[in-house]
Amino acid sequence: MDPEGSRIQDDPYIQVMMAGSTLRKVKSRSWKKNRYFRLLEDGLTIWYKSRWAGRGHSTFSVTDLEAVREGHQSEVLLSIAEEFPAELCFTLVFHGRQGNLDLVAESPDEAQAWIQGVRKLIHKTQTMDEKERLDQWVLDWFHKADKNKDGKMNFKEVKKLLKMMNVEMNEDHALHLFTMADKSESGSLEIEQFVFFYKMLTQRDEVWKVFQDYSEDGEKLMLEELESFLSVEQHEGEQSAQHAQELIERYEPSETAKKQGAMSLDGFQMYLCSQEGSIFKPEHQDLYQDMSQPLSHYFISSSHNTYLLEDQLRGQSSLEAYIQALKRGCRCVEVDCWDGYDEDPVVYHGHTLTSKILFKDVISTLKEYAFRASEFPVILSIENHCSVEQQKVMAQYLRQILGDMLQTTLLDGQVPQQLPSPQELKGKILLKAKKIGGLEEYLDETCTDEVSDEEEMANCDAEMASTEDSPEKKSKAKSKMSRELSDLVVYCKSVHFGGFEHARSHAKCYEISSFSESKAKKLAKEAGTDFVQYNTRQLSRTYPSGLRTDSSNYNPQDMWSMGCQIVALNFQTAGLEMDLNDGLFRQNGCCGYVIKPDFMRDGNTQFSPDKPEEREGYKPLRLSIQVISGQQLPKVNQKEGSIVDPLVRVEIYGVPQDQAKDETSHINNNGFNPVWNETLDFTIHTPELALVRFVVEDYDKASRNDFIGQYTLPFTCIQPGYRHIHLLSKDGTAIPPSSLFVNISISELT
Repeated sequence: MDPEGSRIQDDPYIQVMMAGSTLRKVKSRSWKKNRYFRLLEDGLTIWYKSRWAGRGHSTFSVTDLEAVREGHQSEVLLSIAEEFPAELCFTLVFHGRQGNLDLVAESPDEAQAWIQGVRKLIHKTQTMDEKERLDQWVLDWFHKADKNKDGKMNFKEVKKLLKMMNVEMNEDHALHLFTMADKSESGSLEIEQFVFFYKMLTQRDEVWKVFQDYSEDGEKLMLEELESFLSVEQHEGEQSAQHAQELIERYEPSETAKKQGAMSLDGFQMYLCSQEGSIFKPEHQDLYQDMSQPLSHYFISSSHNTYLLEDQLRGQSSLEAYIQALKRGCRCVEVDCWDGYDEDPVVYHGHTLTSKILFKDVISTLKEYAFRASEFPVILSIENHCSVEQQKVMAQYLRQILGDMLQTTLLDGQVPQQLPSPQELKGKILLKAKKIGGLEEYLDETCTDEVSDEEEMANCDAEMASTEDSPEKKSKAKSKMSRELSDLVVYCKSVHFGGFEHARSHAKCYEISSFSESKAKKLAKEAGTDFVQYNTRQLSRTYPSGLRTDSSNYNPQDMWSMGCQIVALNFQTAGLEMDLNDGLFRQNGCCGYVIKPDFMRDGNTQFSPDKPEEREGYKPLRLSIQVISGQQLPKVNQKEGSIVDPLVRVEIYGVPQDQAKDETSHINNNGFNPVWNETLDFTIHTPELALVRFVVEDYDKASRNDFIGQYTLPFTCIQPGYRHIHLLSKDGTAIPPSSLFVNISISELT
């Protein structure tokens, strides 16, 4: 182990960071304040405070950072570009939904030191293996607890540390472990001894038991014993022999064991805690699906009112909201366009106090970020409230800024009978908006036609009318459409939904309708099979009720069960609904497209989510989850001395019959290594549509349980056997090394 990461500390950029710098923290044009920043000795924590604020300071970890942007690369820094030159400016971008940190250095050299230094540290944290990560985690705790910074820890400090780490332990046991680790009998532990203490503390009896079941001598697993474990417990069949060999190569720390072709308990535990030992099938993490089917055959990760970072009435409109959604793999973003000053269209939530941003800036951001997370097409959904003049300006911006990225022509010059595939549209942006006439008609190039107002307004249902009293939204007014903008719409022409009967006989595959959540649910109830059939050929978009002014979300699973592809959610709002969205799209290389099950791609399908047992090939499965233990769960309440009482709940989301949840009992005062050993059983009628969510909560008999962590994944991506589930925060970001250890079996219902 390299306790202090010595090599990186020799880097001149890192030395500047460790010496500390005064950087200007910028929140707006008027809020610019000096703060003193420095990198702490652990090489991971960045500490900062105002020179004047007594003892108050803030810290964050390099592991919280995703990237460093150089120069004027944020709205805030662009707004002060005249005051501070680009070579002094940089932006620290955090994972998840945490806001950026915009900073201005005193000299270009200092800016470079921080930009390059932080990039190096981010790279280092991203390339650590499991063991280094754990060592680093232990090291962080050591530094946190070593109050007097003498590089040693006495028993009093260790007791405090155990509390910080969420461990309730009887004092005699803790002292016994402390004494065993204190080999020099000095009454305190240095870093190496502390690592030994931590190892004893985290010894996993439940892993040891599994190891013992397969190891003849109790010391190591020989190659054939490991093979047998992989075949019997991990259900790996044929490939067990080759895989056993690879696992020893990859995870066994002891060279001696490696030479014998064997695996020690340490190596075994490391394998179980790795990505390969995780619950998610590794082969489903990369792009593995057929991407050559029509767009209507895929679920598409989609965002609602993408420009908002907060609520729907007063929140801030921001380009960062587009960047965050696109980075999460979102493939359908929404733009509400209104007339702006000087013939420059703006984007905001009309008739509310949300702030405005320029349409051209949104399109530039789209160009920059559209294909960073995925190369498959992005649908730009335009809600158009602009005059014909400003629509022409919009069309110009779209053509000028996006150029060839914008798909403005038919792929083979033919009017399609079915939509093109994600594969054929790689790297392309599709405009979804109203269009004058269809792809079939040839219309006079100069005319400006009338089309009925935005299809969502035409759908104007009661919930919309009740919250948004604007005359535009209530009447099915005719609005003028500019020919220039209309011509840019090819495969996604917005139309008013005229019923399934009408769609069957008249609709074109490139016509797309939008449904509010209540309208979609009503249709699902009245004509489930019709809806599923309709969605095999055409795209449909669903969006949250107008009453959700707080930017809350509806359950997307209800819409996916109908085959709706573009299920738009408020990406800025963390919680169950976004967990499900992240869970579904975690597979297939996180590319934002997931192919629908075959029974939802056949135009003559008879599938109805309410009657799963009636479909051809119906094969229900039993899912049995033994929840064994938890590891290093984070503290929920930072109050000194408070320790969690964790319980695990497993929730199934899918067709109505599959919706279910069950939970373990809670364990008192142990967030460090709670053991449940309880089994939860479920029957899954439509496995192809089911999502499984694991939630850990802090039990509270007096009030609502507190959320600790969760992980959601498609049922079809589950690896059976002994698996670790690496928990995520409420925001969907990793919280290593917090995990659950489970044993999963999946069998046919007999």
